[in-house]
Amino acid sequence: MSGQGNSRRIFLKQVAGASGALAAVVTAGAAAAAPAPEVPAGYESLSAEEAAFVEAMVNVMCPADNLTPNGVDCGLAEYIDRQLAGGFGNGDRLYRSGPWRSGKPQLGYQLPLTPAQFFKAGIAATQAVCTRRFGKRFEELAVADADAFLQDVASGKTPNTKVPLAQWFNGLVYPLFAQACFADPIYGGNHGKVFWKLIGYPGLPAVHSQNMTAFRGKPFPGALDPKSIQDFS
Repeated sequence: MSGQGNSRRIFLKQVAGASGALAAVVTAGAAAAAPAPEVPAGYESLSAEEAAFVEAMVNVMCPADNLTPNGVDCGLAEYIDRQLAGGFGNGDRLYRSGPWRSGKPQLGYQLPLTPAQFFKAGIAATQAVCTRRFGKRFEELAVADADAFLQDVASGKTPNTKVPLAQWFNGLVYPLFAQACFADPIYGGNHGKVFWKLIGYPGLPAVHSQNMTAFRGKPFPGALDPKSIQDFS
């Protein structure tokens, strides 16, 4: 999101507890949905409508400036889509056998949905709230309105009795966004290693134990030319 100077930090809110009734809402919504448009080229999980939302969102959260291109050009939407399409999105490492009761916020993710299902349910719910408030879909909003709306979602000011939108944004969307910025480009985000260059991160050499010891607290030589997995392939 936009902020003072170069700051783009979003303070994560305490994850809220959620009801297992969310699964029934998603199932009912999917049954009533019209046939989806053709999946955009290059996307493995997101539908055309979902991709439009995500692209608009990452462009609001990472606007083009003298430091980076916009979020789409940085590959952030691409990274998010790939994560949702893979093992993470499918919940491969999650316990998903219930029972599904409301839990304390500190217990973290407690929903019967896979991360991909939760992500998509959140998009649908956020679009519904946005349309009621503005009479427009999220991707149709002016940048200032879209930015303010995301701030409201993150701070729990967009009540929705079906989907816990603050938990959705702070516990799923924002972490994926941050990962997309700083992941190795081989995973889809951080195109051109733009964020590594921005913070002076050298890439793979930084995880070598000798380098970690020798350059602790010191500038790493060649940090403006970071090396990715592809560079060592």
